[in-house]
Amino acid sequence: MATQSTLKQPERRRTSSHTASVLVVDDEADIRELLELSLLRMGLVVQSAGSIEEAKTLLRSRPHDLCLTDMRLPDGDGLELVRFIGSEYVDIPVAVITAYGTPENAVAALKAGAFDYLTKPLSLDQLRTLIKSALALPSGPVVAGEDDRGLLGSSAAIVQVRALIEKLARSQAPIYITGESGSGKELAARLVHSKGARRDMPFVAVNCGAIPENLMESEFFGYRKGAFTGADADHDGFFQAANGGTLFLDEVADLPLPMQVKLLRAIQEKRVRKVGSISEDALDVRIMCATHQSLAARVEDGQFRQDLYYRLAVIELRMPPLRDCREDVPILSDAILIRLAGNTSSSVPRLSKEVVEALIGYDFPGNVRELENILERALALAGTNEITLDELQLSPPGLSAESSLIGGTLADAKWPLQDYLDRLEREAIIEALGHTRFNRTAAAKLLGITFRALRYRMARLGIQ
Repeated sequence: MATQSTLKQPERRRTSSHTASVLVVDDEADIRELLELSLLRMGLVVQSAGSIEEAKTLLRSRPHDLCLTDMRLPDGDGLELVRFIGSEYVDIPVAVITAYGTPENAVAALKAGAFDYLTKPLSLDQLRTLIKSALALPSGPVVAGEDDRGLLGSSAAIVQVRALIEKLARSQAPIYITGESGSGKELAARLVHSKGARRDMPFVAVNCGAIPENLMESEFFGYRKGAFTGADADHDGFFQAANGGTLFLDEVADLPLPMQVKLLRAIQEKRVRKVGSISEDALDVRIMCATHQSLAARVEDGQFRQDLYYRLAVIELRMPPLRDCREDVPILSDAILIRLAGNTSSSVPRLSKEVVEALIGYDFPGNVRELENILERALALAGTNEITLDELQLSPPGLSAESSLIGGTLADAKWPLQDYLDRLEREAIIEALGHTRFNRTAAAKLLGITFRALRYRMARLGIQ
């Protein structure tokens, strides 16, 4: 008997005249009939199977555009079928239907490669939304767009990240993006969004650490006119703005515990209530989050809810630091210089051999953001069409920004004046953050500056 690897897979084509085909897998005949009728009314072609083996036979017989499978089947686990389709028919999204709608089952399905999941009893509105999203997936890799230019490089780490982004774009699973400040976490989230079924819908990025705690609920969920003093009209929140698309929660570790409870409910129920409203609104939003902190450590410290952590961190995407992709520094530098020169309508200078070697040897504690800052400064100082080491003003290789604060000739030097002032400012900010256990609001108060001013100075100085 021929093995599956030797069988020719049916070719799956999606054209404007193509009627989408859905495979329904459930051992209960009445559930299969209900799904068939619902899908037929949507103008879809439907095939049904009552077991994993029957489903595999139908998959081999003709192309399908979507598979809906029950979690528990007579000859195995529905996740087995999810993994089979994921390895043999990678273009077919699989949605899991389960009567046991626990967070653990949802996470298990998404980690196994499911596009999404639904719980019984089925909501026809949710089913229609899921099918619409699944059929909107591109049938192959999306052509690199404008955002791809920010994820340049051929290092093993970057190649791995790009491959994972392509895979995650074909799912609705929540994504937890980790990495140091300046490593491109928001860029990765935008790429996942732009390559997936929601690419034509809004992408809303929110910095959770920049919203005052007393405004969080109204900013996230919106409010009704008259809900509080100053509420002169109805206002949509971040969830409503991202409806149908993606909500990206940057620095999610900064969310206070009361807001974490409300966010968890919104994610679980897929419904939100505006401040001052007595009714809830159903929303379809994919959640991605990022932080340079360790959410697991925050859970251990009691600063982050464990149940919310498991809802958000279904799949982790780690962005590598620039020091792990040193071979990509030259191509990144060229791309950044072209963009910067275009913004100033000046000619693009080239980097001298010594400058390239110095950049490759530098550790970049601020990652790509720091590289952009260094090159922008060098471009402003460049007097010719070539950037030299003097114009680069880079610390010697192996000397990090933190170590330059420790005694030594370089740390004690008072020239160039701006570097000396930057070192003093950086030292004061780091000391204030240490005194306040890295509470940025308290650190800003201690320094006698506003929170926004502290954020700006931290970004400018590359403080993580």
